[in-house]
Amino acid sequence: MASTLGIADLAMRVCAWQRRQGRRHLPWQNTRDPYRIWLSEIMLQQTQVGTVIPYYLRFLERFPDLQTLADADQEDVMPYWAGLGYYARARNLHRCAQVLVTDHGGRFPADSLAIAELPGIGRSTASAIAAFAYGERSPIMDGNVKRVFTRFFGVRGYPGLRAVEKRLWSLAEAALELAPVDLDMTAYTQGLMDLGAQLCTRGIPKCEACPLAGDCEAKRLGLQRELPEPRPRRSIPDRHCAMLILHGNNHVLLEKQPQTGVWGGLWSLPRFDSPQMLEQACISQGIVVPDSGRMATFVHTFTHFRLHIEPWLVETPQRVAEWLPEQTWTPFEQLTHIALPAPVRMLLEPLSEREA
Repeated sequence: MASTLGIADLAMRVCAWQRRQGRRHLPWQNTRDPYRIWLSEIMLQQTQVGTVIPYYLRFLERFPDLQTLADADQEDVMPYWAGLGYYARARNLHRCAQVLVTDHGGRFPADSLAIAELPGIGRSTASAIAAFAYGERSPIMDGNVKRVFTRFFGVRGYPGLRAVEKRLWSLAEAALELAPVDLDMTAYTQGLMDLGAQLCTRGIPKCEACPLAGDCEAKRLGLQRELPEPRPRRSIPDRHCAMLILHGNNHVLLEKQPQTGVWGGLWSLPRFDSPQMLEQACISQGIVVPDSGRMATFVHTFTHFRLHIEPWLVETPQRVAEWLPEQTWTPFEQLTHIALPAPVRMLLEPLSEREA
């Protein structure tokens, strides 16, 4: 366990390091606007900074403030999220904006407990918003911070387990309680995130540059590569589907996905449990599926399963009636403005360029 002196000094060392070496020029920094802070925190969940930056800037250009986002239809919002994954985040983002406008006068609550009651915002995200926007003295616990505290305090067990996470929260609270009353919460909160992203990384941590190395339990015991402990191994199931790329006259048939599910609220290609079911659906519409239409199967990996996708390219001379109310014929030229899952966009882009 890290020494009491080391814990008491932790926050100040993090702040000093952040001011010297931390990230200070990201597009969502140097602002007290809770809308921009909230948007960045939601986008950064399970997504790297380099990936988020262009999405963040493009989203803000279209939805510059809370009211604009709340007034938009979900159909308008999803294309600006397509490709970031974890699409429930976008749906909750839109819903949260509406709740803030209708129930909170278009303003974020000024404390983390109230912020955490909003749709799609958990304890750590709420604390980050409150710290950056209002200077609230509240600990955070995102993936980077879990790694820093796991190593510094020598915490055993997978951090995703409830008991381990509870222990980490207690240590984070203790570190704040021992910190000076005038602690710069922006520098401290950002510093913890930066330490995990820049020095205390998953692979080989840069202990020689870390301001906490002198009291780090993992470094003392040589356990930097063993901590945090990995998720207990579990088998990831495989699922299979046949995906129909039915096109003709510069249009392609798309199908709106249910709000629940991995692609909730997005437009996708019609999916079937097997090629035989795909063919029967086409035959019912008088469409012949040629053997040459079968494309190479590929795998798209989600958090909880692997999806084996077998695409079938079928051309029809005329746009037949949609089979389901959720289906629609869409011009290729409009695909850039439609929220499509990444693998679907990958399939359609070559065809779209050919039809242009």
